[in-house]
Amino acid sequence: MAKPKVFIDGEAGTTGLQIRARLKNRTDLELLSIDPARRKDEAERKRLLNEADVAILCLHDELSKAAVTMLENPHTRVLDASSAHRVAEGWVYGFPELTPEQPQRIREARFVANPGCYPTGVIALLRPLVDAGLLPPTFPISVHAISGYSGGGRQLIEAMEGRGEHRLAGDYRAYGLELAHKHIPEMTLYARLERPPIFTPAVARFRQGMLDFIPLHLWALPKKTTGAELHEALAERYAGQRFIRVMPLETYGAHHPVLDPQALNGTNLLELFVFENPKQEQALLVARFDNLGKGASGAAVQNLDIMLGLEGPHTYEYPGD
Repeated sequence: MAKPKVFIDGEAGTTGLQIRARLKNRTDLELLSIDPARRKDEAERKRLLNEADVAILCLHDELSKAAVTMLENPHTRVLDASSAHRVAEGWVYGFPELTPEQPQRIREARFVANPGCYPTGVIALLRPLVDAGLLPPTFPISVHAISGYSGGGRQLIEAMEGRGEHRLAGDYRAYGLELAHKHIPEMTLYARLERPPIFTPAVARFRQGMLDFIPLHLWALPKKTTGAELHEALAERYAGQRFIRVMPLETYGAHHPVLDPQALNGTNLLELFVFENPKQEQALLVARFDNLGKGASGAAVQNLDIMLGLEGPHTYEYPGD
């Protein structure tokens, strides 16, 4: 039986390189690759796109949209790692843990949109709480997040590493301050919020790793809710999931936890935390993962395996296992 053919369009970029690295030792796939000298040759790209069983797009949004128009057959399936199609009609959202039905939807889809890095943690935290009725869809949500700089593209990587003409002073850079980041529609739709959250991302001088923070004033919820109930809803939703772990409930006074955003680098793991101060009726939801793992390339490989029916042991071991 012929092996499925996979073409990574944009394999020279950060996400493409990471996907290729995760697939290079696989014996159950055939990787198609473009000659570096012909990377901008549209005819060659078109040929490879139409030869592939699955084309993984690791391109800027406009180039991803253009790549889809190059398809001339009903055979090639598409997994888009850009943000071009995440809320587009006709595309299935590639977050397998979103609902119990989502893996089957991905398995049957021709067009799958890989989730954004920041939204992965935000949606994983919020969607189960909205579905459980613990968090009203109308509740005002604020999200702060910090990421390693590797997800920002070549110029940001050079700036944070002090190379090239885009050198950047300082170790921390807040952005998205116009409150209109491109990830907001994705967060709103798949977390089932009725109003967009306030989202303030930041990048720091470490290469990869990510933390998403969602503070909640429990006293402001219309239904009296505790951190333990939030934690229980998350634990129940993700019970048995291979790549999502709900960590033990953290209550004020037990100890003083510290989170390292780089702890899951190199894995496809996502950890979810609930921190609570019962006296102040406050909770803090936190997601920790690798922005290039579960936030990008690891998620793409997970989706690819689902699309091709190749789910198996070949992903990444959990650190310490």
